[in-house]
Amino acid sequence: MSKLLYSATMSLDGFIAGPGGDMSWLAPYLGPDPFVEDLAGRIGSLLVGRRTFGGDDPHRGTEGEGQAFGGGWSGPQVVLTHHAPAEPVPGVVFAGDLATAVATAKEAAGGKYVNVLGADVARQCLEAGVLDEILVFVAPVLLGDGVRLFDRPGGVPVGLERLSVTQAPQATHLWWRVPPPGDPVPRG
Repeated sequence: MSKLLYSATMSLDGFIAGPGGDMSWLAPYLGPDPFVEDLAGRIGSLLVGRRTFGGDDPHRGTEGEGQAFGGGWSGPQVVLTHHAPAEPVPGVVFAGDLATAVATAKEAAGGKYVNVLGADVARQCLEAGVLDEILVFVAPVLLGDGVRLFDRPGGVPVGLERLSVTQAPQATHLWWRVPPPGDPVPRG
């Protein structure tokens, strides 16, 4: 069965995009990373928020512009939005509610990961109890402002179980399991 994995590159101070959704800060930290290349082969579909789908591209000005992960992955995408475009987009399904988007993305993933992209969609998945894992690539930079990895004012703490910590030249990879509701996090 497919799992939902929220993955994002984050600055050390907790931002995944700069002010206004600017992704240009990410360009210096993109590059060869065997961990990322292996992960791409384990992703069956994307579940993407509308702002992420139509937002800034960190691969702008390169041959990977406009492609998922700069061309490092291709496959079905499900975009969660209440405002689908009038014209169809090849390889993209637009869903108006979270339950439909998750079900569609899981079916399209064919047993592989559904990679969740977008802070708001990830927050919704977490609150709905359907997010299975979180993978954060911590980049060696302090942005100071922007879009946070998770922004849940008034939210309750969510304990996580560490699955792995690895590193590459431009990032430290932190992989966590989100326990299902009612399943306590094992304490070491």
